[in-house]
Amino acid sequence: MQQRHFDRHQYFKELAKTSEKYFMPYIMQCHDICKDTVILEIGCGEGGNLLPFAKLGCNVLGVDISKNRINEAKQFFAQENVYGTFICDNIFSITGYDNKFDIIICHDVIEHIADKYALLEKAYSFLKDNGILFIAFPAWQMPFGGHQQICRSTLLSKAPFIHLLPGAVYKHILTYAGESEEMINELMSIRNTGITIEAFEEIVSMTKWDIADRTLYLINPHYETKYGLTPRNIPDCISNIPYLRDYASTSCFYLLKPVGKLIPSQLIFPYLY
Repeated sequence: MQQRHFDRHQYFKELAKTSEKYFMPYIMQCHDICKDTVILEIGCGEGGNLLPFAKLGCNVLGVDISKNRINEAKQFFAQENVYGTFICDNIFSITGYDNKFDIIICHDVIEHIADKYALLEKAYSFLKDNGILFIAFPAWQMPFGGHQQICRSTLLSKAPFIHLLPGAVYKHILTYAGESEEMINELMSIRNTGITIEAFEEIVSMTKWDIADRTLYLINPHYETKYGLTPRNIPDCISNIPYLRDYASTSCFYLLKPVGKLIPSQLIFPYLY
């Protein structure tokens, strides 16, 4: 387990830096971001992703099921002297926000959700007609797709691909290494809910969403802040090969738009499409 997993303020600041440098420009390919833009983040954690949007004057709402994370988000935003609304709740239980948000962010969340179709449908119900959903996740087969980096064992936290072992073997290794029952249950849960690129795009095809953009990263943009590594896209020769690309995709960025709706650039320059 890395220091950032203990020091949540450090993690908050790192996420904010990545969000400002990479998430915002990516989203702006399909949607303007300005003062009073209304933004929802599903699974906001400590709120780091939302900080640069709030500093810009956007109206931000973060939802997370962890009471501790929501309390930290409120505390960290207060320390930054910026305003944001944070709610501790299950996203599937929230009502009253239909057709309200310009942008929805779902970063490193969907791989923890069992019913991914229901999550996408719920997000759709929250979005304005011309809104956009930014969703990102690590492909399951990538070296740390099982999130084993959160292990307390230094060896396991740095062991790539061990999550791809048969379930019984993986659980035995976690137990033998002295991981807590809570940690083992969390990692085994992630093993059951992890998602591939192919599975995600198949689910999207069954919803009311269209894929406006997809970018697959060999080196996750967040690794720049965490490890000093320069982000790199997966070469086309690999990104276009189903299943093989999953082993290399440390982060998969998607912009989804409601089916049949034009993104702003299409409205301005229709002849390009």
